[in-house]
This record gives sequence, structure tokens and C-alpha cells, in this order.
Amino acid sequence: MDFELLSVDPGSNARAGTITTDHGKIETPIFMPVGTVASVKGVHQRELKEDINPDIILGNTYHLYLRPQTEVLRKAGGLHKFMNWDRNILTDSGGYQVYSLSARRKIKEDGVKFKSHIDGSYHTFTPENVMEIQRVIGADIIMAFDECTPYPCDYKYAKRSMHMTHRWLDRCITHFEKTPPLYGFNQTLFPIVQGSTYKDLRKQSAEYIASVGAEGNAIGGLSVGEPAEEMYAMTEVVTDILPKEKPRYLMGVGTPINILENIALGVDMFDCVMPTRNARNGMLFTAHGTINIKNKKWQEDFSPIDDTAMTYVDTEYSKAYLRHLFTVNEMLGKQIATIHNLGFYLWLVREARKHIIAGDFATWKNQMVKQMDKRL
Repeated sequence: MDFELLSVDPGSNARAGTITTDHGKIETPIFMPVGTVASVKGVHQRELKEDINPDIILGNTYHLYLRPQTEVLRKAGGLHKFMNWDRNILTDSGGYQVYSLSARRKIKEDGVKFKSHIDGSYHTFTPENVMEIQRVIGADIIMAFDECTPYPCDYKYAKRSMHMTHRWLDRCITHFEKTPPLYGFNQTLFPIVQGSTYKDLRKQSAEYIASVGAEGNAIGGLSVGEPAEEMYAMTEVVTDILPKEKPRYLMGVGTPINILENIALGVDMFDCVMPTRNARNGMLFTAHGTINIKNKKWQEDFSPIDDTAMTYVDTEYSKAYLRHLFTVNEMLGKQIATIHNLGFYLWLVREARKHIIAGDFATWKNQMVKQMDKRL
């Protein structure tokens, strides 16, 4: 994997760059639609590619390991072939899913024993077998196995967990280097900075992760319930330390405003279920604020969903029609809203890139944050 830093905004730490892998170029900053179980919920791969047009999407190790299972993916020739996606894929290591299964798992030095949320069967993830599973899945960028701490989190626990994440990282790297890729293209391992919302721990972790010399780095354990100000403060501590010549990925973030504020702090890559999950509940993100399409006020509004026209659905359907689909619980409504929201998120990061290159990102960002912080 190569990363070329093309431009830094003079009024902030926002960066525009290009990541190149064996599956093509990723222009940063980038938002990665979440395709947890080999599918971005409700969206055909053709729509994903032609209308939403991301350079990279995300898959999830925990979910793919349980279903369809790694043996099926191996026989298919990896996740790209299985889901018919010829662009980049990143897989998250399962650390976050294990964190969210707090009642169903035991964390020890060796790894994590957990109960499947599907059938209650027991499984174990270790740094070693998570590397093997991600080799079989075949994503272009794979994540180190880490422990994601909850919020709020006791300082002693956060410190102990951070050091274990670092020891697990060493084991991940050792095992990753022993196992060759399976499908004729290279894979890149990103380590993950932890440390909860404690500045000294985040600093220590960022220094440790930077010392490893990986081709890219991730920031985990944020967007887990902490106030946005704390998220920004921790991100700033970490981006000041992580090497500037490597891409930085902030995991699981977030709202359109969160994304712009973190771009300003020097983050290059984002993923979040929010655009798809909120779409299924009738919330649309736009450049002028959020719309709850279920509200009665849209019942006779025959204007386009969004006249900015980021995707074809924005002008092909009216707000009144989309509201009607939600009212009668027609699945097409959720699909239209999903395509709109994902199209908006990709439009937002691409606009950010244009403004970084033009040198006026900070001014544009402040204006956009004000506009988007409204309920329409």
C-alpha cells in the first residue's frame, strides 16, 4: 500500500491524499460505507458502485467469521469475489463487536472467548487467529485485534487494557508476517490506538503505535458514548503524534459534523453505520440539516428529496412519496433513504477534499457545520 499526501489546509490540519492498493486508488478524506455481512444493507453492489461510488467499503471479521464462515469465503476466493466487489475492502478485527457483547465474553491475555449472538455457541478470538481469519476474508486493509474499552472507563482498567492491546498488536504483527496472502494481492495491517478518554494514555498508545512503523494507523475506542468534545480532544492528541506520511483512520465515526471536525484535526478515513441505520428509521442527512421524513409536514411536499442531487434518488422521488413509503412500511422507502444518505456522506468528504486542495477548507467547514446542525 502507498500513501501520497497531496495537500494540507492552511487553516487547519485537514489533509488530502491518495492511498493506492492492489484494488485501486482511494482519494482521502474518505468515508467507507459499512458492509458488515458482505452487504451494505439495502443497496445493490451496482448502485453502490455507480450511484454512491465509494473507493472502499468495510466488512466485519466477527460477523463474516460466524456467517457465511471463513471456509465458504475461502472456497469463493475471498470476500471480493463472494460479494462481486472489485474495489477496496477494509475489515475491522472484531474487537468492537467483542466489546459490545459484554455479557457474552471473557477477556484474557491469550484472547477473548465469546458466545455467538446467533446460536450461543462458544468461540475464541486471539491475535493469531484473527490475522488468519482476515487473510481468508481477503480485505485490502485489515485491523489488528484490540480491546475497545467502554465509556466511561476506570483509569486503571483503561491503562491495563491499552497495554494488552499493545501486546496483542505485537502478536498480530508476528503472525501476519508469517502468513502469506491467499488471493494474489497484498494486504496491509493497521494497528489501533486505544487509551479511552485519558490524554496521557492516548499519548502513550499513539507513541507505541507510531513506533511499530505500520503503513497506516487507526484510532479506536471513540464514538462509544463520550461527548463530542472529548472525542475531538483525544483525536487531536493522537493525530499530533501519528506520522504525517501515513493515513489515519478514525473508527466508527460518525455524524456529518463529527466527520468534518475530525477531518480538520488530520483524520483521513472514516466509517459508521449511522447513514444506513438512520436511513432505515427515516432520518435523512442533507447539507442544510436533517430531515425526519416520517413527519406529517412532508405529506404534501412534492419537491425533490434533495435538489443538490448527489444520487439519482434525490431528484427521481419527492419528499411526499418517500414519506408515503415509510408510512406504509414499504421496503423501497428504506432503500431510497439509504442511497441518499450514503450519497450525501460521500459527497461531503469529496467536497472537503476539494476545499482542502483549494486551501479554504476551514472557512467552508465552519459554514457547513452551522448549516447541518439544524432540524428541517
